[in-house]
Amino acid sequence: MSNLVSAGVANVAYLGAIALFILALGGLSHPESSRRGNLYGITGMSIALIVSILSAVTNNMELLLGALVIGGGIGLYLAKKVQMTEMPELVAILHSLVGLAACFVGFANFFDIAVWDRYVGVEKVIHDVETYIGIFIGAVTFSGSIIAFGKLSGRLSGKPLMLPLRHWLNLALVILVFYFGYEFATAPTQELAIQPMYVMTAIALFLGIHMVMAIGGADMPVVVSMLNSYSGWAASATGFMLGNDLLIVTGALVGSSGAILSYIMCKAMNRKFLSVIAGGFGTAGGSSSSSSEDQGEVTPIDVIETANLLKNVKNVVIVPGYGMAVAQAQHTVYEITKVLRSKGVNVRFAIHPVAGRMPGHMNVLLAEAKVPYDIVLEMDEINEDFPEVDVSIIIGANDIVNPSAQDEPDSPIAGMPVLEVWKGETTIVLKRSMASGYAGVQNPLFFKENTQMLFGDAKESLDEVLKNL
Repeated sequence: MSNLVSAGVANVAYLGAIALFILALGGLSHPESSRRGNLYGITGMSIALIVSILSAVTNNMELLLGALVIGGGIGLYLAKKVQMTEMPELVAILHSLVGLAACFVGFANFFDIAVWDRYVGVEKVIHDVETYIGIFIGAVTFSGSIIAFGKLSGRLSGKPLMLPLRHWLNLALVILVFYFGYEFATAPTQELAIQPMYVMTAIALFLGIHMVMAIGGADMPVVVSMLNSYSGWAASATGFMLGNDLLIVTGALVGSSGAILSYIMCKAMNRKFLSVIAGGFGTAGGSSSSSSEDQGEVTPIDVIETANLLKNVKNVVIVPGYGMAVAQAQHTVYEITKVLRSKGVNVRFAIHPVAGRMPGHMNVLLAEAKVPYDIVLEMDEINEDFPEVDVSIIIGANDIVNPSAQDEPDSPIAGMPVLEVWKGETTIVLKRSMASGYAGVQNPLFFKENTQMLFGDAKESLDEVLKNL
Protein backbone atom coordinates (compact mmCIF):
# COMPACT_ATOMS: atom_id res chain seq x y z
CA MET A 1 0.00 0.00 0.00
CA SER A 2 1.48 3.39 -1.03
CA ASN A 3 1.16 6.66 0.85
CA LEU A 4 -2.12 8.42 0.06
CA VAL A 5 -0.74 11.87 0.92
CA SER A 6 2.59 13.19 -0.36
CA ALA A 7 5.25 14.63 1.95
CA GLY A 8 4.64 18.15 0.62
CA VAL A 9 0.91 18.05 1.30
CA ALA A 10 1.58 16.56 4.75
CA ASN A 11 3.95 19.41 5.65
CA VAL A 12 1.40 22.02 4.61
CA ALA A 13 -1.30 20.26 6.66
CA TYR A 14 1.08 20.08 9.63
CA LEU A 15 1.69 23.82 9.34
CA GLY A 16 -2.05 24.42 9.45
CA ALA A 17 -2.37 22.14 12.50
CA ILE A 18 0.41 24.04 14.28
CA ALA A 19 -1.38 27.34 13.59
CA LEU A 20 -4.61 25.87 15.02
CA PHE A 21 -2.78 24.69 18.16
CA ILE A 22 -1.40 28.19 18.71
CA LEU A 23 -4.91 29.63 18.26
CA ALA A 24 -6.16 27.01 20.73
CA LEU A 25 -3.71 28.20 23.39
CA GLY A 26 -4.81 31.78 22.75
CA GLY A 27 -8.47 30.81 23.06
CA LEU A 28 -7.91 28.87 26.27
CA SER A 29 -6.36 31.91 27.93
CA HIS A 30 -9.82 33.29 28.77
CA PRO A 31 -13.05 31.56 29.81
CA GLU A 32 -15.19 33.38 27.25
CA SER A 33 -13.04 32.15 24.35
CA SER A 34 -12.23 28.72 25.79
CA ARG A 35 -14.89 26.87 23.78
CA ARG A 36 -13.51 28.35 20.58
CA GLY A 37 -9.99 27.43 21.72
CA ASN A 38 -11.09 23.85 22.30
CA LEU A 39 -12.58 23.69 18.80
CA TYR A 40 -9.32 24.95 17.31
CA GLY A 41 -7.42 22.28 19.21
CA ILE A 42 -9.81 19.50 18.19
CA THR A 43 -9.63 20.56 14.54
CA GLY A 44 -5.83 20.79 14.60
CA MET A 45 -5.47 17.37 16.21
CA SER A 46 -7.93 15.82 13.75
CA ILE A 47 -5.94 17.20 10.80
CA ALA A 48 -2.65 16.00 12.32
CA LEU A 49 -3.99 12.52 13.01
CA ILE A 50 -5.60 11.98 9.60
CA VAL A 51 -2.63 13.35 7.64
CA SER A 52 -0.15 11.31 9.70
CA ILE A 53 -2.06 8.13 8.95
CA LEU A 54 -2.43 8.83 5.25
CA SER A 55 1.15 9.98 4.74
CA ALA A 56 3.09 7.54 6.93
CA VAL A 57 1.16 4.26 7.23
CA THR A 58 1.73 1.74 4.43
CA ASN A 59 0.95 -1.56 6.17
CA ASN A 60 -1.44 -3.00 8.76
CA MET A 61 -3.98 -0.20 8.34
CA GLU A 62 -6.69 -2.49 9.73
CA LEU A 63 -4.80 -2.93 13.01
CA LEU A 64 -4.27 0.81 13.31
CA LEU A 65 -7.92 1.63 12.66
CA GLY A 66 -8.97 -1.01 15.19
CA ALA A 67 -6.67 0.56 17.79
CA LEU A 68 -8.09 4.00 17.01
CA VAL A 69 -11.64 2.75 17.51
CA ILE A 70 -10.72 1.16 20.85
CA GLY A 71 -8.82 4.24 22.05
CA GLY A 72 -11.55 6.61 20.87
CA GLY A 73 -14.18 4.47 22.58
CA ILE A 74 -12.27 4.60 25.86
CA GLY A 75 -11.92 8.37 25.52
CA LEU A 76 -15.64 8.86 24.89
CA TYR A 77 -16.52 6.62 27.84
CA LEU A 78 -14.25 8.56 30.18
CA ALA A 79 -15.56 11.89 28.89
CA LYS A 80 -19.12 10.89 29.76
CA LYS A 81 -18.32 9.09 33.02
CA VAL A 82 -15.80 11.38 34.72
CA GLN A 83 -17.30 14.12 36.90
CA MET A 84 -15.98 17.69 36.68
CA THR A 85 -14.72 17.29 40.25
CA GLU A 86 -12.48 14.44 39.05
CA MET A 87 -10.77 16.51 36.36
CA PRO A 88 -7.41 16.81 38.22
CA GLU A 89 -6.89 13.04 38.40
CA LEU A 90 -8.11 12.64 34.79
CA VAL A 91 -5.53 15.20 33.65
CA ALA A 92 -2.82 13.37 35.60
CA ILE A 93 -3.66 9.96 34.13
CA LEU A 94 -3.76 11.43 30.60
CA HIS A 95 -0.28 12.84 31.15
CA SER A 96 0.88 9.34 32.06
CA LEU A 97 -0.39 8.08 28.69
CA VAL A 98 1.68 10.71 26.86
CA GLY A 99 4.78 9.58 28.76
CA LEU A 100 4.03 5.92 28.06
CA ALA A 101 3.54 6.67 24.36
CA ALA A 102 6.93 8.43 24.25
CA CYS A 103 8.55 5.36 25.82
CA PHE A 104 6.89 2.99 23.35
CA VAL A 105 7.88 5.10 20.36
CA GLY A 106 11.46 5.29 21.67
CA PHE A 107 11.73 1.54 22.11
CA ALA A 108 10.11 0.87 18.73
CA ASN A 109 12.51 3.29 17.07
CA PHE A 110 15.48 1.69 18.82
CA PHE A 111 14.59 -1.87 17.86
CA ASP A 112 14.02 -0.94 14.18
CA ILE A 113 17.11 -2.37 12.45
CA ALA A 114 16.61 -0.11 9.45
CA VAL A 115 16.75 2.99 11.67
CA TRP A 116 19.81 1.68 13.53
CA ASP A 117 21.72 1.07 10.26
CA ARG A 118 20.64 4.37 8.68
CA TYR A 119 22.82 6.62 10.82
CA VAL A 120 26.59 6.69 11.20
CA GLY A 121 29.09 8.91 12.97
CA VAL A 122 27.82 12.13 14.48
CA GLU A 123 24.32 11.60 13.08
CA LYS A 124 24.07 8.29 14.95
CA VAL A 125 25.17 9.89 18.23
CA ILE A 126 22.61 12.69 17.84
CA HIS A 127 19.84 10.23 17.01
CA ASP A 128 20.75 8.00 19.96
CA VAL A 129 20.72 10.99 22.32
CA GLU A 130 17.27 11.99 21.03
CA THR A 131 16.00 8.45 21.59
CA TYR A 132 17.55 8.25 25.06
CA ILE A 133 16.16 11.62 26.18
CA GLY A 134 12.71 10.81 24.78
CA ILE A 135 12.52 7.53 26.70
CA PHE A 136 13.90 9.14 29.88
CA ILE A 137 11.42 12.05 29.93
CA GLY A 138 8.58 9.70 28.94
CA ALA A 139 9.36 7.25 31.76
CA VAL A 140 9.61 10.02 34.39
CA THR A 141 6.33 11.51 33.16
CA PHE A 142 4.59 8.13 33.14
CA SER A 143 5.48 7.00 36.66
CA GLY A 144 5.22 10.50 38.16
CA SER A 145 1.77 10.98 36.67
CA ILE A 146 0.60 7.63 38.04
CA ILE A 147 1.63 8.74 41.55
CA ALA A 148 0.00 12.14 41.04
CA PHE A 149 -3.21 10.38 39.98
CA GLY A 150 -3.09 8.29 43.17
CA LYS A 151 -2.63 11.36 45.37
CA LEU A 152 -5.29 13.42 43.64
CA SER A 153 -7.83 10.59 43.73
CA GLY A 154 -7.16 9.82 47.40
CA ARG A 155 -5.73 6.37 46.69
CA LEU A 156 -2.38 7.57 48.05
CA SER A 157 -1.74 9.86 51.00
CA GLY A 158 -1.09 13.53 50.28
CA LYS A 159 1.66 13.47 52.90
CA PRO A 160 5.15 13.79 51.37
CA LEU A 161 7.39 10.71 51.54
CA MET A 162 10.65 11.90 53.10
CA LEU A 163 13.38 9.30 52.52
CA PRO A 164 16.72 9.84 54.28
CA LEU A 165 19.26 11.65 52.06
CA ARG A 166 16.62 11.89 49.33
CA HIS A 167 18.36 14.79 47.58
CA TRP A 168 21.61 12.86 47.37
CA LEU A 169 19.67 9.88 46.10
CA ASN A 170 18.13 11.97 43.31
CA LEU A 171 21.55 13.40 42.43
CA ALA A 172 23.07 9.93 42.29
CA LEU A 173 20.26 8.71 40.03
CA VAL A 174 20.75 11.65 37.65
CA ILE A 175 24.50 10.97 37.47
CA LEU A 176 23.76 7.33 36.66
CA VAL A 177 21.39 8.45 33.89
CA PHE A 178 24.21 10.51 32.33
CA TYR A 179 26.65 7.61 32.68
CA PHE A 180 24.36 5.09 31.03
CA GLY A 181 23.53 7.69 28.39
CA TYR A 182 27.20 7.79 27.45
CA GLU A 183 27.31 3.99 27.39
CA PHE A 184 24.20 3.91 25.20
CA ALA A 185 25.40 6.50 22.68
CA THR A 186 28.87 4.95 22.30
CA ALA A 187 27.77 1.30 22.10
CA PRO A 188 29.11 -0.16 18.82
CA THR A 189 26.22 -2.60 18.36
CA GLN A 190 22.51 -2.64 19.07
CA GLU A 191 22.90 -5.60 21.43
CA LEU A 192 25.37 -3.70 23.63
CA ALA A 193 23.10 -0.63 23.75
CA ILE A 194 20.09 -2.54 25.06
CA GLN A 195 21.28 -2.94 28.66
CA PRO A 196 22.09 0.77 29.31
CA MET A 197 18.69 1.68 27.88
CA TYR A 198 16.85 -0.78 30.13
CA VAL A 199 18.76 0.36 33.22
CA MET A 200 18.07 4.03 32.43
CA THR A 201 14.36 3.30 31.95
CA ALA A 202 14.19 1.61 35.37
CA ILE A 203 16.00 4.56 36.98
CA ALA A 204 13.67 7.05 35.26
CA LEU A 205 10.57 5.17 36.43
CA PHE A 206 11.86 5.17 40.02
CA LEU A 207 12.88 8.82 39.79
CA GLY A 208 9.37 9.80 38.68
CA ILE A 209 7.81 7.86 41.56
CA HIS A 210 10.22 9.19 44.18
CA MET A 211 10.00 12.78 42.95
CA VAL A 212 6.20 13.01 43.13
CA MET A 213 5.91 10.93 46.32
CA ALA A 214 8.15 13.51 48.03
CA ILE A 215 5.85 16.38 47.02
CA GLY A 216 3.14 17.21 49.54
CA GLY A 217 -0.51 17.80 48.83
CA ALA A 218 -0.19 21.59 49.09
CA ASP A 219 1.97 21.61 45.96
CA MET A 220 -0.28 19.39 43.83
CA PRO A 221 -1.45 22.25 41.52
CA VAL A 222 2.20 22.84 40.63
CA VAL A 223 2.74 19.10 40.11
CA VAL A 224 -0.14 18.92 37.61
CA SER A 225 1.23 21.80 35.53
CA MET A 226 4.77 20.43 35.88
CA LEU A 227 3.71 17.02 34.53
CA ASN A 228 1.89 18.83 31.74
CA SER A 229 5.21 20.43 30.83
CA TYR A 230 7.07 17.10 31.03
CA SER A 231 4.55 15.45 28.70
CA GLY A 232 5.13 18.24 26.17
CA TRP A 233 8.90 17.86 26.26
CA ALA A 234 8.49 14.08 25.92
CA ALA A 235 6.41 14.64 22.77
CA SER A 236 8.97 17.14 21.44
CA ALA A 237 11.84 14.70 22.02
CA THR A 238 9.82 12.05 20.17
CA GLY A 239 9.44 14.52 17.30
CA PHE A 240 13.21 14.93 17.05
CA MET A 241 13.57 11.15 17.17
CA LEU A 242 11.16 10.65 14.28
CA GLY A 243 12.08 13.78 12.35
CA ASN A 244 8.50 15.04 12.69
CA ASP A 245 8.23 18.84 12.75
CA LEU A 246 4.64 18.78 13.98
CA LEU A 247 5.54 16.79 17.08
CA ILE A 248 8.53 19.01 17.77
CA VAL A 249 6.55 22.26 17.63
CA THR A 250 3.44 20.90 19.38
CA GLY A 251 5.51 19.35 22.15
CA ALA A 252 7.41 22.59 22.60
CA LEU A 253 4.12 24.53 22.84
CA VAL A 254 2.80 22.17 25.53
CA GLY A 255 6.13 21.99 27.34
CA SER A 256 6.70 25.74 27.44
CA SER A 257 3.10 26.58 28.38
CA GLY A 258 3.23 24.00 31.16
CA ALA A 259 6.50 25.46 32.43
CA ILE A 260 5.04 28.98 32.39
CA LEU A 261 1.97 27.73 34.26
CA SER A 262 4.22 26.04 36.84
CA TYR A 263 6.00 29.37 37.33
CA ILE A 264 2.66 31.16 37.80
CA MET A 265 1.56 28.55 40.35
CA CYS A 266 4.83 28.82 42.27
CA LYS A 267 4.58 32.62 42.29
CA ALA A 268 1.03 32.37 43.64
CA MET A 269 2.32 30.23 46.50
CA ASN A 270 5.53 32.23 47.07
CA ARG A 271 7.48 29.07 46.30
CA LYS A 272 10.46 28.35 44.07
CA PHE A 273 10.12 25.63 41.46
CA LEU A 274 13.19 23.76 42.74
CA SER A 275 11.80 23.79 46.29
CA VAL A 276 8.59 22.20 44.96
CA ILE A 277 10.61 19.49 43.19
CA ALA A 278 12.59 18.96 46.40
CA GLY A 279 9.27 18.20 48.09
CA GLY A 280 8.31 18.06 51.72
CA PHE A 281 5.66 20.80 51.83
CA GLY A 282 2.05 19.95 52.63
CA THR A 283 0.31 17.05 54.29
CA ALA A 284 -2.96 15.24 53.86
CA GLY A 285 -4.57 17.87 56.01
CA GLY A 286 -4.30 16.59 59.54
CA SER A 287 -4.39 18.64 62.70
CA SER A 288 -1.95 21.49 63.09
CA SER A 289 0.65 21.77 65.76
CA SER A 290 -1.17 24.75 67.19
CA SER A 291 -4.53 23.68 68.48
CA SER A 292 -7.74 25.61 68.30
CA GLU A 293 -7.71 26.12 72.08
CA ASP A 294 -4.50 28.12 71.79
CA GLN A 295 -6.11 30.64 69.44
CA GLY A 296 -9.51 31.12 71.09
CA GLU A 297 -13.07 30.00 70.51
CA VAL A 298 -14.85 29.84 67.18
CA THR A 299 -18.26 31.42 66.64
CA PRO A 300 -20.72 28.96 65.05
CA ILE A 301 -23.62 29.96 62.83
CA ASP A 302 -26.54 27.93 61.48
CA VAL A 303 -28.18 27.95 58.03
CA ILE A 304 -31.14 30.11 59.10
CA GLU A 305 -28.86 32.78 60.55
CA THR A 306 -26.72 32.62 57.42
CA ALA A 307 -29.74 33.12 55.15
CA ASN A 308 -31.04 36.00 57.28
CA LEU A 309 -27.61 37.64 57.15
CA LEU A 310 -27.48 37.39 53.37
CA LYS A 311 -30.94 38.94 53.02
CA ASN A 312 -29.75 42.23 54.44
CA VAL A 313 -26.44 42.87 52.67
CA LYS A 314 -25.39 44.59 49.44
CA ASN A 315 -21.93 43.22 48.69
CA VAL A 316 -21.05 39.49 48.85
CA VAL A 317 -17.87 37.68 47.78
CA ILE A 318 -17.77 33.88 47.49
CA VAL A 319 -14.40 32.12 47.77
CA PRO A 320 -14.56 28.52 46.50
CA GLY A 321 -12.03 25.87 47.48
CA TYR A 322 -11.48 22.15 47.17
CA GLY A 323 -14.28 21.55 49.70
CA MET A 324 -16.75 22.89 47.15
CA ALA A 325 -15.42 20.41 44.60
CA VAL A 326 -15.69 17.47 47.01
CA ALA A 327 -19.25 18.40 48.02
CA GLN A 328 -20.16 19.16 44.37
CA ALA A 329 -21.86 22.29 45.62
CA GLN A 330 -21.13 24.54 42.63
CA HIS A 331 -24.68 24.33 41.23
CA THR A 332 -26.26 25.23 44.57
CA VAL A 333 -23.76 28.08 44.90
CA TYR A 334 -24.93 29.50 41.59
CA GLU A 335 -28.62 29.14 42.56
CA ILE A 336 -27.90 31.19 45.69
CA THR A 337 -26.02 33.69 43.54
CA LYS A 338 -29.02 34.10 41.21
CA VAL A 339 -31.40 34.63 44.15
CA LEU A 340 -29.14 37.24 45.74
CA ARG A 341 -28.52 39.07 42.45
CA SER A 342 -32.28 39.18 41.82
CA LYS A 343 -32.57 41.04 45.13
CA GLY A 344 -29.98 43.60 44.04
CA VAL A 345 -27.01 42.08 45.91
CA ASN A 346 -23.61 42.49 44.22
CA VAL A 347 -22.25 38.91 44.24
CA ARG A 348 -18.75 38.12 42.98
CA PHE A 349 -16.41 35.14 43.12
CA ALA A 350 -12.78 35.41 44.23
CA ILE A 351 -10.45 32.79 42.71
CA HIS A 352 -6.99 32.08 44.08
CA PRO A 353 -4.53 30.73 41.47
CA VAL A 354 -3.89 27.52 43.44
CA ALA A 355 -7.41 26.86 44.75
CA GLY A 356 -8.28 23.19 44.26
CA ARG A 357 -6.04 20.44 42.96
CA MET A 358 -5.07 21.75 39.53
CA PRO A 359 -4.68 25.11 37.80
CA GLY A 360 -8.08 26.58 37.01
CA HIS A 361 -9.94 23.91 39.03
CA MET A 362 -12.45 26.36 40.51
CA ASN A 363 -12.94 28.17 37.19
CA VAL A 364 -13.85 24.85 35.55
CA LEU A 365 -16.41 24.02 38.22
CA LEU A 366 -18.01 27.46 38.12
CA ALA A 367 -18.14 27.35 34.33
CA GLU A 368 -19.88 23.96 34.56
CA ALA A 369 -22.49 25.56 36.84
CA LYS A 370 -22.87 28.38 34.26
CA VAL A 371 -21.70 31.15 36.58
CA PRO A 372 -21.24 34.32 34.43
CA TYR A 373 -17.58 34.93 33.64
CA ASP A 374 -17.76 38.63 34.45
CA ILE A 375 -18.39 38.02 38.17
CA VAL A 376 -15.52 35.50 38.53
CA LEU A 377 -12.44 37.52 39.47
CA GLU A 378 -8.82 36.58 40.10
CA MET A 379 -7.14 37.33 43.43
CA ASP A 380 -5.28 40.41 42.16
CA GLU A 381 -8.50 41.88 40.79
CA ILE A 382 -10.56 41.65 43.99
CA ASN A 383 -8.19 41.68 46.97
CA GLU A 384 -8.34 45.46 47.40
CA ASP A 385 -12.16 45.35 47.55
CA PHE A 386 -12.51 43.24 50.70
CA PRO A 387 -12.75 46.22 53.13
CA GLU A 388 -16.00 47.16 51.31
CA VAL A 389 -17.44 43.62 51.37
CA ASP A 390 -20.38 42.92 53.70
CA VAL A 391 -20.12 39.11 53.74
CA SER A 392 -17.40 36.80 52.46
CA ILE A 393 -18.45 33.15 52.10
CA ILE A 394 -15.56 30.66 52.20
CA ILE A 395 -16.60 27.28 50.78
CA GLY A 396 -14.08 24.61 51.70
CA ALA A 397 -11.02 26.83 51.24
CA ASN A 398 -8.33 27.03 53.91
CA ASP A 399 -4.72 27.88 53.09
CA ILE A 400 -5.65 30.48 50.43
CA VAL A 401 -7.46 32.61 53.06
CA ASN A 402 -4.98 32.08 55.91
CA PRO A 403 -3.73 35.30 57.58
CA SER A 404 -0.65 33.39 58.82
CA ALA A 405 0.86 33.94 55.39
CA GLN A 406 1.14 37.64 56.24
CA ASP A 407 1.34 37.68 60.03
CA GLU A 408 3.63 34.77 60.93
CA PRO A 409 7.13 34.84 59.41
CA ASP A 410 7.81 31.29 60.64
CA SER A 411 4.66 29.81 59.10
CA PRO A 412 5.16 27.20 56.33
CA ILE A 413 3.04 29.43 54.07
CA ALA A 414 4.74 32.72 55.04
CA GLY A 415 4.81 35.14 52.12
CA MET A 416 2.17 33.28 50.10
CA PRO A 417 -0.29 35.74 48.54
CA VAL A 418 -3.75 35.06 50.01
CA LEU A 419 -7.29 36.41 49.71
CA GLU A 420 -7.68 38.97 52.52
CA VAL A 421 -11.25 38.06 53.46
CA TRP A 422 -10.80 39.01 57.11
CA LYS A 423 -10.78 42.69 56.10
CA GLY A 424 -14.50 42.50 55.25
CA GLU A 425 -17.32 43.10 57.71
CA THR A 426 -18.30 39.42 58.18
CA THR A 427 -16.77 36.13 57.08
CA ILE A 428 -18.72 32.85 56.97
CA VAL A 429 -16.58 29.72 56.63
CA LEU A 430 -18.16 26.44 55.51
CA LYS A 431 -16.15 23.45 56.76
CA ARG A 432 -16.77 19.91 57.87
CA SER A 433 -14.42 20.20 60.85
CA MET A 434 -11.58 22.25 62.29
CA ALA A 435 -8.92 20.22 60.47
CA SER A 436 -6.14 22.22 58.87
CA GLY A 437 -5.70 22.55 55.12
CA TYR A 438 -3.35 20.74 52.79
CA ALA A 439 -0.38 22.78 54.02
CA GLY A 440 -1.00 21.30 57.49
CA VAL A 441 -1.19 24.62 59.37
CA GLN A 442 -4.03 25.98 61.48
CA ASN A 443 -5.94 29.01 60.22
CA PRO A 444 -6.30 31.99 62.59
CA LEU A 445 -9.11 33.29 60.38
CA PHE A 446 -11.49 30.83 62.03
CA PHE A 447 -10.98 32.49 65.42
CA LYS A 448 -11.37 36.14 64.44
CA GLU A 449 -14.26 38.12 65.91
CA ASN A 450 -15.89 38.78 62.54
CA THR A 451 -15.69 35.11 61.42
CA GLN A 452 -18.52 32.61 61.91
CA MET A 453 -18.26 28.87 61.20
CA LEU A 454 -20.99 26.95 59.36
CA PHE A 455 -20.08 23.31 59.99
CA GLY A 456 -21.28 20.38 57.87
CA ASP A 457 -21.33 19.19 54.28
CA ALA A 458 -21.10 22.25 52.04
CA LYS A 459 -23.83 21.17 49.63
CA GLU A 460 -26.29 20.19 52.36
CA SER A 461 -25.67 23.44 54.24
CA LEU A 462 -26.02 25.57 51.11
CA ASP A 463 -29.18 23.73 50.05
CA GLU A 464 -30.73 24.73 53.38
CA VAL A 465 -29.50 28.31 53.00
CA LEU A 466 -31.09 28.43 49.54
CA LYS A 467 -34.43 27.19 50.90
CA ASN A 468 -34.40 29.85 53.60
CA LEU A 469 -33.56 32.54 51.10
